[in-house]
Amino acid sequence: MIKLEQIIRNFMTPIHINDENIYNEFSLQHELGFFLRENLQSSVYKVQFERNVQYFGGKKNKFTKKEMDIVISNGHERNSEKYAIELKFPTNGAVPKRMFQFIKDIKFMEEVKYDLGFKKTYCLSLVSDSKEGDFYSGENSKKEDSIYQYFRGSETTPIHGTIKNPIHSEKIEKLHIKDIYFIKWTQVGNSHFHYYLLEI
Repeated sequence: MIKLEQIIRNFMTPIHINDENIYNEFSLQHELGFFLRENLQSSVYKVQFERNVQYFGGKKNKFTKKEMDIVISNGHERNSEKYAIELKFPTNGAVPKRMFQFIKDIKFMEEVKYDLGFKKTYCLSLVSDSKEGDFYSGENSKKEDSIYQYFRGSETTPIHGTIKNPIHSEKIEKLHIKDIYFIKWTQVGNSHFHYYLLEI
């Protein structure tokens, strides 16, 4: 079994996470994917992008999302060793909406782990002070229907149970999270980037 969390954290340094390399979500996905290929046994594990759940035997209408951002595997059979990573790097505001998308990624990675037999799945979210510092700073309302309580402040509310979408006009109104997760933001060196990494 590979120590994927440590490999991902080794990537989350100013050497790799800087304005030159990371400027949108697509660049984050590919820079991390290339790093994983360099740091894994390429003869054993494949690193693939945008793999559909159907490739691993899943039915599209049974999952919150259809494609995994990054998949690491030594096969597509049920008993093969498989890992998945969902990524977010929001760059255009709409903070409450993006926060609910973070929750959606957690839900999806739970489904992939428990329904498709993946060994471990992860959610990695990166933000920038200069653009998206509001994700971890700012007012933190502890109201029951506040999405901010899960992401802001030193003592965040655990992500668990039914969580409502703050944008009422959207199709998905609420999501149910099976396990319990705490968001802990980590600064990338002394840079303006912060991230959290959740193992599902």
